[in-house]
Amino acid sequence: MRIGELAKLSGLAPSRIRFYEASGLIKSVTRKANGYRDYAPEAAAMLQLITGAQAAGFSLDEIRQLLPMNANGWQHEALLGALKRKVEEIEVVQQRLAQNKAQLLRVIDGIEGKPEGVACADNAQLLLNRLQDEREKAVH
Repeated sequence: MRIGELAKLSGLAPSRIRFYEASGLIKSVTRKANGYRDYAPEAAAMLQLITGAQAAGFSLDEIRQLLPMNANGWQHEALLGALKRKVEEIEVVQQRLAQNKAQLLRVIDGIEGKPEGVACADNAQLLLNRLQDEREKAVH
């Protein structure tokens, strides 16, 4: 199939497909006599794997190391290890995001629940002091 058809099928720009080819992520294809690239049907599946892996947080170098050179070349242990490490990385990010969210919600509550008669600047200082105390307690 030509690159335009592969682009439409994969949802990727032809330039992105050529980039993946130049980067060694998909097999280089020979050009026909008319100069057109002719991609095998499995190129669409490989592009789907690549974009899915990128969406999951894998770098192009990580993807390159994990992709097989042929359909029978999957390195199961390396792939399984990389997938488990990525899940662990995602869990760390999720924990950090949950902590950030909780802190933001406390700030929102502090702003919305500003005591009557307390100036905004004074309330902001109280909130900053409270956040600093929480950070110091978390460290110790």
